[in-house]
Amino acid sequence: MKIAIISDIHGNLPALKAVLARIDRDGVDIIINAGDTLGGPLESARTADLLMERQIPMIAGNHERQLLTLPTERLNRSDAFTASEINSAHRDWLSGAPPTLWLSDEVFVCHGTPSSDLHYWLETVTPDFGHNGSTGVRAATAQEMTERLGAGDHAERASLIICGHTHIPRVVGVTAPSGANITVVNPGSVGLPAYDDEHPFKHAVETGSPHARYAIAQQSSVGWQVDLRCVPYDHASMAQLAHQRGRPDWAHALAMGFVQRD
Repeated sequence: MKIAIISDIHGNLPALKAVLARIDRDGVDIIINAGDTLGGPLESARTADLLMERQIPMIAGNHERQLLTLPTERLNRSDAFTASEINSAHRDWLSGAPPTLWLSDEVFVCHGTPSSDLHYWLETVTPDFGHNGSTGVRAATAQEMTERLGAGDHAERASLIICGHTHIPRVVGVTAPSGANITVVNPGSVGLPAYDDEHPFKHAVETGSPHARYAIAQQSSVGWQVDLRCVPYDHASMAQLAHQRGRPDWAHALAMGFVQRD
């Protein structure tokens, strides 16, 4: 099985189109979307239209859950903009996305961790943002990743687990309760190469370039081969759009792949 993995599009239509054009030439068996498809000041409605037309399997990320369950006054700025742009057909489509899914007998898909769409799995937030250049995020330890794997069918059956959420492309091995090694893949973000957050401590996630990102995973007789890929696209147009819509933070992230410092 050859799988194209996309995640965290955040309504960035040109980035999605660039990635799908490359994937269409990759000769994959299936494309899977690991959530946070919308949420942001870009082109959520048109992004939803394209994905609905392509009928790409997907799960819901935290932004989809928030859009569908929180009242408007409790939405953050990014989700509030998306809520004002999408229609009832888009909402019906989003409501059909499960929080997790089995893509095959041994490929499991989640957004954050198998039990949460908000918790980081492969990274850990630290309370030292700004000290000696720290971004407040580090790679999770092997013990942390194993603890976040949790228990359940995914920990017993899966040889490949796909996640997203942190926008950081990574491939790691996580030890299952049986002692088996599970390949965990975060493809990175299609549409947002950097962001900052305050929970549980202030931190910045930065990939360092404006590229759109995705991954290809292919099963072999000795395990999963994973290629993390970066695709150029007209990021300047999306940075300009974000700026026009009052989001200079997004504009900087889209243009540079770094969070704007005060």
